[in-house]
Amino acid sequence: MARTTKKRQQQLKHDKFRDTTMHAVDRLAHRYEGRGRLILYALAGAVALVALLLVFNWWREKRADRARHALGNAIMIHEAEVTASPQPGASPTFPTERDRAQKALEEFQKVQQDYGSPYGEIARYFAAVNLVTVDRPKGLSELEQLAKGGDADVAARARFALAQAREADGQFDAAAALYQELLNDTNKNISENTIRLRLASVYEKQGKKDEAVNLLFQMVESARKAQGKDGKPAAESQLIRAAADKLQELSPERHAQLPPDQSAQTGGLPLP
Repeated sequence: MARTTKKRQQQLKHDKFRDTTMHAVDRLAHRYEGRGRLILYALAGAVALVALLLVFNWWREKRADRARHALGNAIMIHEAEVTASPQPGASPTFPTERDRAQKALEEFQKVQQDYGSPYGEIARYFAAVNLVTVDRPKGLSELEQLAKGGDADVAARARFALAQAREADGQFDAAAALYQELLNDTNKNISENTIRLRLASVYEKQGKKDEAVNLLFQMVESARKAQGKDGKPAAESQLIRAAADKLQELSPERHAQLPPDQSAQTGGLPLP
């Protein structure tokens, strides 16, 4: 008797679950009755949207690849060797810097016109640098525009290129102001030691020998005291060696006060 009651209870529970489930199904069927075509349209739209997104991502990646390739080709021209007697089979060369700058300018302008961010901004900067050689006033004006804002890295590089141009033109006060502005830049888009070496050169040309000597001394001293992650002294970079050589030229006395270069004996890694 107990077994029969227990079995009956299970059947009742099962029937109740079945009834509840079927009732829910009936309600859904009634709710969406006559709307099957609408649901199919919605599903087809979702599938089409996913397909469209996949095609768009594929197209974007292909476009990015083309942009990188075009930018790389333009940079290769920008860095090409200038020689009157090119070797057969060698990389592209140009007889004069102006010829190289003109060709590079054309290639960077193509990238700027054909592709968006970030390739367009980078191409515009390189185009301005080469335009300085082709048409100096226009090139300097373009660098001034780039230095005012937009992409932080491009603006910093434009200021550095503009500072170098001012230095080359003998406008040492303007060059020093730009170099100092870059040193105060919290983003540090340009190597500080690169800026310091150029600023020391400007100080020397301005007749500010003490300022140049102090700046060079600080550069080399900091580099020689620096240590790598392994605790060993970092090897001097070519930039730091140039600063040390210049310091010895300007002030042998201050050069003698520098800590010794320990990296040559320990095999440390070079610092920028």
